[in-house]
Amino acid sequence: MNKIYYFLLLASFHLGLSAQSVDKIEAVIGDEIILTSEIESQYLQYLSQGNIQSNEIKCQIIEDLLFQKLMINQARIDSLVVSDEEIEAEIDTRLSYFESQLGSAKKVEDYFGKSIDKIELELTKVIEDQFLAQRMQAQLTSAIKVTPAEVKEVYSLLADAEIPTMPTQVEVAQIVIKSEITTEQKDKIRSKLNSFRDRVYNGEDFKMLATLYSDDPGSATNGGELGFVNRGDLVPEFERAAFRLKEGEISEVVESQFGYHIVQLIERRGEQINVRHILIKAKVNATALYAAKQKMDNIAKEINDGIITFDDAVTKYSDDENKANGGLLLNPNTMSTLHTLDDMAPALRLIVDQLSEGDISSPAVIQMQDEKKAYRILRLNKRKEEHKANLVDDFAKIKEYSINSKQQEVLEKWVNKTIARTYIRLSDSLEECNLANKWSK
Repeated sequence: MNKIYYFLLLASFHLGLSAQSVDKIEAVIGDEIILTSEIESQYLQYLSQGNIQSNEIKCQIIEDLLFQKLMINQARIDSLVVSDEEIEAEIDTRLSYFESQLGSAKKVEDYFGKSIDKIELELTKVIEDQFLAQRMQAQLTSAIKVTPAEVKEVYSLLADAEIPTMPTQVEVAQIVIKSEITTEQKDKIRSKLNSFRDRVYNGEDFKMLATLYSDDPGSATNGGELGFVNRGDLVPEFERAAFRLKEGEISEVVESQFGYHIVQLIERRGEQINVRHILIKAKVNATALYAAKQKMDNIAKEINDGIITFDDAVTKYSDDENKANGGLLLNPNTMSTLHTLDDMAPALRLIVDQLSEGDISSPAVIQMQDEKKAYRILRLNKRKEEHKANLVDDFAKIKEYSINSKQQEVLEKWVNKTIARTYIRLSDSLEECNLANKWSK
Protein backbone atom coordinates (compact mmCIF):
# COMPACT_ATOMS: atom_id res chain seq x y z
CA MET A 1 0.00 0.00 0.00
CA ASN A 2 1.43 3.39 -0.93
CA LYS A 3 1.41 5.56 2.16
CA ILE A 4 3.01 8.53 0.43
CA TYR A 5 0.54 11.42 0.59
CA TYR A 6 -2.43 9.11 1.29
CA PHE A 7 -2.51 10.12 4.93
CA LEU A 8 -3.29 13.67 3.79
CA LEU A 9 -6.70 12.42 2.74
CA LEU A 10 -7.20 10.85 6.14
CA ALA A 11 -6.12 14.07 7.81
CA SER A 12 -8.81 16.06 6.01
CA PHE A 13 -11.80 17.17 8.04
CA HIS A 14 -15.26 16.13 6.91
CA LEU A 15 -17.60 17.71 9.43
CA GLY A 16 -20.72 16.67 7.59
CA LEU A 17 -20.15 12.96 8.16
CA SER A 18 -20.00 11.37 11.58
CA ALA A 19 -20.24 7.87 12.90
CA GLN A 20 -23.44 6.80 14.61
CA SER A 21 -21.97 3.90 16.61
CA VAL A 22 -20.86 4.15 20.24
CA ASP A 23 -17.32 5.57 20.27
CA LYS A 24 -14.47 3.53 21.67
CA ILE A 25 -10.71 3.25 21.40
CA GLU A 26 -9.75 0.91 18.55
CA ALA A 27 -5.98 1.37 18.69
CA VAL A 28 -3.25 2.88 20.85
CA ILE A 29 -0.02 3.97 19.13
CA GLY A 30 2.36 5.43 21.67
CA ASP A 31 0.48 8.40 23.11
CA GLU A 32 -1.97 8.55 20.19
CA ILE A 33 -5.31 6.77 19.87
CA ILE A 34 -7.68 5.86 17.04
CA LEU A 35 -11.39 6.02 17.83
CA THR A 36 -14.19 4.08 16.18
CA SER A 37 -15.62 7.42 15.01
CA GLU A 38 -12.41 8.28 13.11
CA ILE A 39 -12.57 5.05 11.15
CA GLU A 40 -16.31 5.31 10.51
CA SER A 41 -16.07 8.97 9.46
CA GLN A 42 -13.39 8.18 6.87
CA TYR A 43 -15.35 5.17 5.63
CA LEU A 44 -18.59 7.16 5.37
CA GLN A 45 -16.71 9.80 3.41
CA TYR A 46 -15.56 7.09 1.00
CA LEU A 47 -19.14 5.79 0.63
CA SER A 48 -20.52 9.33 0.17
CA GLN A 49 -18.50 9.60 -3.05
CA GLY A 50 -20.67 6.91 -4.63
CA ASN A 51 -18.43 3.95 -3.84
CA ILE A 52 -19.81 0.57 -2.78
CA GLN A 53 -19.15 -1.03 0.61
CA SER A 54 -15.78 -2.76 0.83
CA ASN A 55 -14.10 -4.36 3.85
CA GLU A 56 -10.80 -4.14 1.97
CA ILE A 57 -11.11 -0.34 1.72
CA LYS A 58 -12.09 -0.11 5.38
CA CYS A 59 -8.97 -2.07 6.33
CA GLN A 60 -6.91 0.20 4.09
CA ILE A 61 -8.33 3.22 5.92
CA ILE A 62 -7.41 1.59 9.25
CA GLU A 63 -3.83 0.93 8.15
CA ASP A 64 -3.37 4.48 6.91
CA LEU A 65 -4.80 5.86 10.15
CA LEU A 66 -2.28 3.72 12.03
CA PHE A 67 0.48 5.11 9.81
CA GLN A 68 -0.71 8.67 10.39
CA LYS A 69 -0.82 8.23 14.18
CA LEU A 70 2.64 6.64 14.15
CA MET A 71 3.90 9.73 12.31
CA ILE A 72 2.23 12.08 14.79
CA ASN A 73 3.53 10.18 17.82
CA GLN A 74 7.08 10.30 16.48
CA ALA A 75 6.73 13.99 15.58
CA ARG A 76 5.90 14.77 19.20
CA ILE A 77 8.85 12.64 20.41
CA ASP A 78 11.12 14.57 18.02
CA SER A 79 9.71 17.85 19.39
CA LEU A 80 8.27 18.99 16.08
CA VAL A 81 5.84 21.82 16.73
CA VAL A 82 3.02 23.65 15.01
CA SER A 83 2.49 27.24 16.14
CA ASP A 84 -0.87 28.59 17.28
CA GLU A 85 -0.62 31.20 14.51
CA GLU A 86 -0.31 28.49 11.84
CA ILE A 87 -3.31 26.62 13.23
CA GLU A 88 -5.44 29.77 13.51
CA ALA A 89 -4.58 30.81 9.95
CA GLU A 90 -5.53 27.36 8.61
CA ILE A 91 -8.78 27.37 10.60
CA ASP A 92 -9.66 30.77 9.12
CA THR A 93 -8.85 29.48 5.63
CA ARG A 94 -11.06 26.41 6.03
CA LEU A 95 -13.95 28.31 7.61
CA SER A 96 -13.75 30.92 4.85
CA TYR A 97 -13.93 28.09 2.31
CA PHE A 98 -16.97 26.56 4.06
CA GLU A 99 -18.65 29.99 4.15
CA SER A 100 -17.93 30.66 0.48
CA GLN A 101 -19.47 27.30 -0.43
CA LEU A 102 -22.52 27.51 1.85
CA GLY A 103 -23.14 31.26 1.88
CA SER A 104 -22.63 32.38 5.48
CA ALA A 105 -21.31 31.41 8.91
CA LYS A 106 -24.88 30.67 10.04
CA LYS A 107 -25.36 28.28 7.13
CA VAL A 108 -22.08 26.55 8.02
CA GLU A 109 -23.40 26.00 11.55
CA ASP A 110 -26.74 24.74 10.25
CA TYR A 111 -25.12 22.39 7.73
CA PHE A 112 -22.75 20.78 10.22
CA GLY A 113 -25.12 20.99 13.18
CA LYS A 114 -22.44 22.64 15.32
CA SER A 115 -21.56 26.14 16.46
CA ILE A 116 -18.59 27.91 14.88
CA ASP A 117 -16.79 27.66 18.24
CA LYS A 118 -17.29 23.88 18.29
CA ILE A 119 -16.15 23.56 14.67
CA GLU A 120 -13.03 25.62 15.43
CA LEU A 121 -12.28 23.45 18.47
CA GLU A 122 -12.54 20.24 16.44
CA LEU A 123 -10.51 21.71 13.60
CA THR A 124 -7.70 22.71 15.95
CA LYS A 125 -6.79 19.11 16.80
CA VAL A 126 -7.21 17.88 13.22
CA ILE A 127 -5.05 20.65 11.74
CA GLU A 128 -2.31 20.25 14.33
CA ASP A 129 -2.19 16.50 13.65
CA GLN A 130 -2.14 17.05 9.90
CA PHE A 131 0.73 19.55 10.10
CA LEU A 132 2.72 17.31 12.46
CA ALA A 133 2.31 14.32 10.15
CA GLN A 134 3.34 16.41 7.14
CA ARG A 135 6.45 17.66 8.91
CA MET A 136 7.42 14.22 10.09
CA GLN A 137 7.11 12.86 6.56
CA ALA A 138 9.03 15.84 5.15
CA GLN A 139 11.80 15.23 7.69
CA LEU A 140 12.08 11.66 6.44
CA THR A 141 11.71 12.16 2.69
CA SER A 142 12.23 15.77 1.57
CA ALA A 143 15.97 15.35 0.96
CA ILE A 144 15.53 12.28 -1.25
CA LYS A 145 16.74 12.81 -4.80
CA VAL A 146 17.46 10.58 -7.78
CA THR A 147 20.13 10.85 -10.47
CA PRO A 148 19.37 10.47 -14.19
CA ALA A 149 21.12 7.09 -14.02
CA GLU A 150 18.78 5.97 -11.22
CA VAL A 151 15.75 7.10 -13.23
CA LYS A 152 16.92 5.05 -16.19
CA GLU A 153 17.53 2.04 -13.94
CA VAL A 154 14.04 2.29 -12.40
CA TYR A 155 12.51 2.50 -15.87
CA SER A 156 14.52 -0.48 -17.13
CA LEU A 157 13.23 -2.62 -14.25
CA LEU A 158 9.56 -1.84 -14.87
CA ALA A 159 7.50 -4.59 -16.42
CA ASP A 160 5.45 -3.48 -19.42
CA ALA A 161 2.27 -3.54 -17.33
CA GLU A 162 3.91 -1.26 -14.74
CA ILE A 163 4.90 1.47 -17.19
CA PRO A 164 2.35 4.28 -16.74
CA THR A 165 0.18 5.27 -19.69
CA MET A 166 0.43 8.98 -20.44
CA PRO A 167 -2.91 10.51 -21.47
CA THR A 168 -3.27 12.68 -24.55
CA GLN A 169 -1.79 16.10 -23.83
CA VAL A 170 -2.15 19.35 -25.71
CA GLU A 171 -0.58 22.80 -25.71
CA VAL A 172 -2.93 25.62 -26.65
CA ALA A 173 -2.48 29.36 -27.22
CA GLN A 174 -5.27 31.92 -27.32
CA ILE A 175 -6.10 35.44 -28.41
CA VAL A 176 -8.72 37.11 -26.25
CA ILE A 177 -10.69 40.23 -27.00
CA LYS A 178 -12.63 41.56 -24.04
CA SER A 179 -15.78 43.59 -24.35
CA GLU A 180 -15.22 47.06 -22.92
CA ILE A 181 -17.24 48.74 -20.20
CA THR A 182 -18.10 52.30 -21.14
CA THR A 183 -16.93 55.29 -19.09
CA GLU A 184 -20.57 56.18 -18.51
CA GLN A 185 -21.24 52.73 -16.99
CA LYS A 186 -18.20 53.03 -14.72
CA ASP A 187 -19.29 56.48 -13.53
CA LYS A 188 -22.78 55.22 -12.69
CA ILE A 189 -21.35 52.35 -10.62
CA ARG A 190 -18.98 54.66 -8.74
CA SER A 191 -21.82 57.06 -8.04
CA LYS A 192 -24.02 54.27 -6.72
CA LEU A 193 -21.31 52.96 -4.39
CA ASN A 194 -20.51 56.46 -3.16
CA SER A 195 -24.20 56.91 -2.34
CA PHE A 196 -24.07 53.70 -0.25
CA ARG A 197 -20.99 55.06 1.52
CA ASP A 198 -22.78 58.29 2.36
CA ARG A 199 -25.86 56.41 3.58
CA VAL A 200 -23.77 54.36 6.02
CA TYR A 201 -22.08 57.47 7.41
CA ASN A 202 -25.57 58.95 7.77
CA GLY A 203 -26.64 56.07 9.98
CA GLU A 204 -27.75 53.19 7.72
CA ASP A 205 -26.48 49.65 8.28
CA PHE A 206 -23.66 48.59 5.93
CA LYS A 207 -24.64 44.93 6.44
CA MET A 208 -28.19 45.56 5.26
CA LEU A 209 -27.02 47.43 2.16
CA ALA A 210 -24.58 44.62 1.33
CA THR A 211 -27.33 42.02 1.72
CA LEU A 212 -29.64 43.97 -0.58
CA TYR A 213 -27.27 45.25 -3.24
CA SER A 214 -23.91 43.39 -3.32
CA ASP A 215 -23.14 41.26 -6.38
CA ASP A 216 -20.95 38.93 -4.29
CA PRO A 217 -23.27 35.99 -3.48
CA GLY A 218 -20.71 34.39 -1.19
CA SER A 219 -20.67 37.29 1.26
CA ALA A 220 -23.93 39.18 0.61
CA THR A 221 -25.98 36.72 2.69
CA ASN A 222 -23.59 37.44 5.57
CA GLY A 223 -23.87 41.21 5.32
CA GLY A 224 -20.84 41.45 3.04
CA GLU A 225 -18.50 39.99 5.68
CA LEU A 226 -15.53 37.97 4.40
CA GLY A 227 -14.17 36.65 7.71
CA PHE A 228 -10.54 36.92 8.79
CA VAL A 229 -8.02 36.73 5.95
CA ASN A 230 -4.24 37.04 5.85
CA ARG A 231 -2.24 39.65 4.00
CA GLY A 232 -1.76 38.24 0.51
CA ASP A 233 -5.09 36.40 0.38
CA LEU A 234 -6.97 39.21 -1.36
CA VAL A 235 -6.52 40.79 -4.77
CA PRO A 236 -3.93 43.60 -4.50
CA GLU A 237 -6.19 46.62 -5.09
CA PHE A 238 -8.77 45.43 -2.57
CA GLU A 239 -6.10 44.46 -0.03
CA ARG A 240 -4.25 47.78 -0.21
CA ALA A 241 -7.44 49.69 0.48
CA ALA A 242 -8.58 47.33 3.26
CA PHE A 243 -5.30 47.38 5.21
CA ARG A 244 -5.22 51.20 5.20
CA LEU A 245 -8.57 51.48 6.98
CA LYS A 246 -9.29 52.07 10.65
CA GLU A 247 -11.97 49.99 12.35
CA GLY A 248 -15.40 51.09 11.15
CA GLU A 249 -13.96 53.24 8.35
CA ILE A 250 -15.19 52.78 4.76
CA SER A 251 -12.89 52.96 1.75
CA GLU A 252 -13.27 55.01 -1.38
CA VAL A 253 -14.47 53.05 -4.41
CA VAL A 254 -11.97 50.29 -5.26
CA GLU A 255 -11.73 48.75 -8.73
CA SER A 256 -10.55 45.14 -8.98
CA GLN A 257 -10.77 42.33 -11.50
CA PHE A 258 -14.14 41.39 -9.97
CA GLY A 259 -15.77 44.80 -10.28
CA TYR A 260 -16.13 47.83 -8.01
CA HIS A 261 -16.20 47.73 -4.20
CA ILE A 262 -16.49 49.77 -1.07
CA VAL A 263 -14.84 48.13 1.93
CA GLN A 264 -15.43 48.52 5.66
CA LEU A 265 -12.87 47.28 8.20
CA ILE A 266 -14.48 45.30 11.03
CA GLU A 267 -11.36 44.23 12.96
CA ARG A 268 -7.63 43.87 12.52
CA ARG A 269 -5.34 41.37 14.26
CA GLY A 270 -1.77 42.07 13.16
CA GLU A 271 -1.53 40.89 9.58
CA GLN A 272 -5.08 39.55 9.56
CA ILE A 273 -8.21 41.56 8.86
CA ASN A 274 -11.94 40.97 8.82
CA VAL A 275 -13.82 43.21 6.41
CA ARG A 276 -17.20 43.53 4.80
CA HIS A 277 -17.75 44.91 1.32
CA ILE A 278 -20.33 45.76 -1.29
CA LEU A 279 -19.44 44.63 -4.81
CA ILE A 280 -21.07 45.87 -7.99
CA LYS A 281 -20.05 44.09 -11.16
CA ALA A 282 -19.88 45.96 -14.42
CA LYS A 283 -22.33 44.40 -16.84
CA VAL A 284 -21.28 44.37 -20.47
CA ASN A 285 -24.06 45.47 -22.80
CA ALA A 286 -24.88 43.84 -26.14
CA THR A 287 -23.30 46.66 -28.12
CA ALA A 288 -19.91 46.22 -26.42
CA LEU A 289 -20.03 42.45 -26.88
CA TYR A 290 -20.84 42.86 -30.58
CA ALA A 291 -17.90 45.26 -30.98
CA ALA A 292 -15.60 42.64 -29.42
CA LYS A 293 -16.92 40.04 -31.87
CA GLN A 294 -16.28 42.28 -34.86
CA LYS A 295 -12.73 42.98 -33.71
CA MET A 296 -12.07 39.26 -33.23
CA ASP A 297 -13.53 38.42 -36.65
CA ASN A 298 -11.17 40.96 -38.24
CA ILE A 299 -8.15 39.52 -36.39
CA ALA A 300 -9.07 35.98 -37.43
CA LYS A 301 -9.38 37.14 -41.06
CA GLU A 302 -5.96 38.83 -40.96
CA ILE A 303 -4.39 35.61 -39.65
CA ASN A 304 -6.17 33.39 -42.19
CA ASP A 305 -5.23 35.76 -45.05
CA GLY A 306 -1.57 35.68 -44.02
CA ILE A 307 -1.46 39.40 -43.19
CA ILE A 308 -0.26 38.70 -39.65
CA THR A 309 0.94 35.59 -37.83
CA PHE A 310 -0.93 34.21 -34.86
CA ASP A 311 2.03 34.95 -32.57
CA ASP A 312 2.24 38.57 -33.73
CA ALA A 313 -1.52 38.93 -33.32
CA VAL A 314 -1.22 37.74 -29.71
CA THR A 315 1.31 40.48 -29.01
CA LYS A 316 -0.55 43.19 -30.93
CA TYR A 317 -4.18 42.54 -30.06
CA SER A 318 -4.81 40.07 -27.24
CA ASP A 319 -6.32 41.14 -23.91
CA ASP A 320 -5.16 37.81 -22.43
CA GLU A 321 -3.08 38.11 -19.24
CA ASN A 322 -0.65 35.55 -20.71
CA LYS A 323 0.04 37.49 -23.90
CA ALA A 324 3.67 37.99 -22.84
CA ASN A 325 3.92 34.19 -22.77
CA GLY A 326 2.64 33.86 -26.31
CA GLY A 327 -0.95 33.53 -25.11
CA LEU A 328 -0.28 30.01 -23.81
CA LEU A 329 -2.97 28.53 -21.58
CA LEU A 330 -1.45 27.37 -18.30
CA ASN A 331 -2.64 24.23 -16.55
CA PRO A 332 -3.75 25.51 -13.10
CA ASN A 333 -2.95 22.15 -11.49
CA THR A 334 0.63 21.86 -12.71
CA MET A 335 1.42 25.39 -14.00
CA SER A 336 2.66 23.64 -17.15
CA THR A 337 1.56 24.55 -20.67
CA LEU A 338 0.49 20.94 -21.24
CA HIS A 339 -3.11 19.92 -20.50
CA THR A 340 -4.77 16.54 -20.50
CA LEU A 341 -8.06 16.64 -22.38
CA ASP A 342 -9.92 15.10 -19.46
CA ASP A 343 -8.88 17.98 -17.21
CA MET A 344 -10.17 20.65 -19.58
CA ALA A 345 -13.52 22.36 -19.22
CA PRO A 346 -16.03 20.59 -21.50
CA ALA A 347 -16.54 23.58 -23.83
CA LEU A 348 -12.79 24.07 -24.28
CA ARG A 349 -12.17 20.37 -24.78
CA LEU A 350 -14.86 20.19 -27.48
CA ILE A 351 -13.06 22.84 -29.53
CA VAL A 352 -9.51 21.62 -28.93
CA ASP A 353 -10.36 17.99 -29.65
CA GLN A 354 -11.39 18.96 -33.19
CA LEU A 355 -8.12 20.76 -33.99
CA SER A 356 -4.94 19.35 -35.51
CA GLU A 357 -1.53 20.81 -34.71
CA GLY A 358 -1.31 24.35 -36.10
CA ASP A 359 -5.08 24.69 -36.62
CA ILE A 360 -6.85 27.85 -35.46
CA SER A 361 -10.41 27.73 -34.14
CA SER A 362 -13.29 29.97 -35.12
CA PRO A 363 -14.03 32.90 -32.79
CA ALA A 364 -16.20 31.86 -29.83
CA VAL A 365 -17.68 33.71 -26.88
CA ILE A 366 -16.36 32.79 -23.41
CA GLN A 367 -17.00 33.90 -19.85
CA MET A 368 -13.95 35.26 -18.07
CA GLN A 369 -13.03 34.76 -14.42
CA ASP A 370 -14.66 38.10 -13.57
CA GLU A 371 -17.84 36.80 -15.29
CA LYS A 372 -17.53 39.27 -18.18
CA LYS A 373 -17.95 37.87 -21.67
CA ALA A 374 -15.21 37.99 -24.27
CA TYR A 375 -14.30 36.44 -27.62
CA ARG A 376 -11.31 34.24 -28.30
CA ILE A 377 -9.64 32.10 -30.92
CA LEU A 378 -7.41 29.14 -30.12
CA ARG A 379 -4.41 27.59 -31.83
CA LEU A 380 -3.38 24.02 -31.12
CA ASN A 381 0.40 24.25 -30.81
CA LYS A 382 1.15 20.67 -29.84
CA ARG A 383 -0.68 17.38 -29.39
CA LYS A 384 0.93 14.33 -27.75
CA GLU A 385 -1.29 11.29 -28.18
CA GLU A 386 -1.83 8.74 -25.42
CA HIS A 387 1.24 6.52 -25.10
CA LYS A 388 3.31 4.40 -22.78
CA ALA A 389 5.70 6.63 -20.82
CA ASN A 390 9.22 6.72 -22.25
CA LEU A 391 12.49 8.32 -21.18
CA VAL A 392 12.61 10.75 -24.09
CA ASP A 393 9.17 12.35 -23.85
CA ASP A 394 8.27 11.69 -20.22
CA PHE A 395 11.49 11.83 -18.26
CA ALA A 396 10.02 14.21 -15.66
CA LYS A 397 7.11 11.85 -15.01
CA ILE A 398 9.37 8.82 -14.66
CA LYS A 399 11.68 10.83 -12.39
CA GLU A 400 8.69 11.68 -10.19
CA TYR A 401 7.75 8.00 -10.10
CA SER A 402 11.33 7.11 -9.16
CA ILE A 403 11.42 9.63 -6.31
CA ASN A 404 8.08 8.39 -5.00
CA SER A 405 9.36 4.79 -5.11
CA LYS A 406 12.50 5.76 -3.21
CA GLN A 407 10.45 7.71 -0.65
CA GLN A 408 8.20 4.69 -0.27
CA GLU A 409 11.17 2.46 0.48
CA VAL A 410 12.45 4.90 3.11
CA LEU A 411 9.03 5.15 4.73
CA GLU A 412 8.52 1.38 4.76
CA LYS A 413 11.86 0.90 6.53
CA TRP A 414 11.05 3.69 8.98
CA VAL A 415 7.59 2.23 9.73
CA ASN A 416 8.99 -1.24 10.46
CA LYS A 417 11.74 0.14 12.68
CA THR A 418 9.41 2.54 14.52
CA ILE A 419 6.69 -0.07 15.09
CA ALA A 420 9.28 -2.26 16.82
CA ARG A 421 10.09 0.40 19.41
CA THR A 422 6.59 1.87 19.89
CA TYR A 423 3.85 0.66 22.23
CA ILE A 424 0.96 -0.44 20.01
CA ARG A 425 -2.30 -2.14 20.98
CA LEU A 426 -5.12 -3.00 18.57
CA SER A 427 -8.70 -3.99 19.34
CA ASP A 428 -9.91 -7.44 18.32
CA SER A 429 -11.96 -5.97 15.46
CA LEU A 430 -8.82 -4.44 13.91
CA GLU A 431 -6.97 -7.72 14.19
CA GLU A 432 -9.41 -9.13 11.61
CA CYS A 433 -7.83 -6.97 8.90
CA ASN A 434 -4.94 -8.41 6.94
CA LEU A 435 -2.69 -5.38 7.52
CA ALA A 436 0.43 -4.97 5.41
CA ASN A 437 2.64 -4.01 8.37
CA LYS A 438 3.01 -6.05 11.54
CA TRP A 439 1.23 -3.66 13.89
CA SER A 440 0.51 -6.43 16.41
CA LYS A 441 3.50 -7.57 18.41
